[in-house]
Amino acid sequence: MSKTPLMISVAGIRGIVGDSMTAAVALRWAEAFGSLCKPGAVVIGGDSRVSKTMMRAASIAGVAGAGAHVIDVGVVSTPTIQLAVEHYKAAGGIAITASHNPAEWNALKFFNKDGLFLDEAEGLALRKLVESDEALAVDAFHVGKYERDDEAVARHIERVLKIPFLNLPEIKKYKFRAGIDAVNGAGGELAVQLLEALGCEVVGFNLEPTGLFPRSPEPLPENLVEVCQAMKRESVDVGFVVDPDADRLAVIRNDGKPAGEELTLAAAAQITLKYQKGAIVANCSSTRALDDIAVAFDVPIYRTKVGEAHVSRKIIEAGAVIGGEGNGGVMLPSVHAARDSAVGMALILQALAEHGGRSADYFDSLPKYFMVKRRCEFSDLKTLRTVLDSIEADAPFGAADRLDGLKWTRKDSWVQVRASNTEPIIRIFAEARTEAEANSLVEDILRLIDQQVK
Repeated sequence: MSKTPLMISVAGIRGIVGDSMTAAVALRWAEAFGSLCKPGAVVIGGDSRVSKTMMRAASIAGVAGAGAHVIDVGVVSTPTIQLAVEHYKAAGGIAITASHNPAEWNALKFFNKDGLFLDEAEGLALRKLVESDEALAVDAFHVGKYERDDEAVARHIERVLKIPFLNLPEIKKYKFRAGIDAVNGAGGELAVQLLEALGCEVVGFNLEPTGLFPRSPEPLPENLVEVCQAMKRESVDVGFVVDPDADRLAVIRNDGKPAGEELTLAAAAQITLKYQKGAIVANCSSTRALDDIAVAFDVPIYRTKVGEAHVSRKIIEAGAVIGGEGNGGVMLPSVHAARDSAVGMALILQALAEHGGRSADYFDSLPKYFMVKRRCEFSDLKTLRTVLDSIEADAPFGAADRLDGLKWTRKDSWVQVRASNTEPIIRIFAEARTEAEANSLVEDILRLIDQQVK
């Protein structure tokens, strides 16, 4: 009996390997996806987790066994896989990665022919086929072919370097001493080669793709204390940290302080809008600094539900020039409407070059807010829903925006309460001009929750 349930979402599945995530589970999901994609190609790649051999073998067997052509790009970042789907005009793609989850987890993330996460209809069709009794294996003469591609990273870098407004001579002139910590995930090769192409002297940390993460792999400030200290000792001009599949980017300033994951997107948006006027798209939990930047450039900003798929589709619908999520996910549609740490690094280096080179000074120049994030766990989903209903009725903030959970917005602050899609967890986010005010907003919500669960 599995101790932890398999987490199923529109984007794919994740679980603890040997528990809810097994070779048989991965095989069935890959087989169903291959059946939906046949006779087209499916690009398969993933991060460096210790379970990658089992997961890759099951995924390749499932896709080929269902009659789809396999293009194996190896251990690469998630955005590299997405760009490869686009390059090959493939029918779909699979990223074998549990992103920022601990090393015992693994996952399958599925992309459609556009290299974007499956939409709701596509995700439901895949799940229905997985859970059916339909036999999906093809005969020997229709098994999919296998092809290896070792050039996906090089193509990814070339695509980033062709960002229309990227001033390569100006960036190279500064000869930035750039730190990069890849947490022993899939992003080391991509980051080092890109930074060297941008004329940087690279100082590397945890670059080997061993899948043995030296710390909690989510690039949050509380997980970066030691690497911040190490980068300060190395006197880097700017430090970059990616998660295991290198779609999220955190920045460390030259004074050894984390810039804060919310400001990764703010910095990317500011430099992009200087050259390309158009809308910003971000999820509804991302920093208010983006609204200030939108006002400064006189462009609209659109907010979506949390999740890369929602942001990607709104970027395309609105014809936006920049978008992303406040977790360090930068999405530049002139490259691809997907989170990409390589794009984030290039844009931030451009911003630093134009600001005079000092990363601490540059990040201090961005709109300043403080964000507080908390979570509350419940014994079951029924209790969670009851608590959410009571919060909406009793919160002293007025009417709530229900785009994603409950969100109350004031002039210079906001607070949001969201339920997890897969676990009995409530997440609370608050942002304000001062840390004290942000904490106060969170405490107001926590008091309401406490009143209900007593």
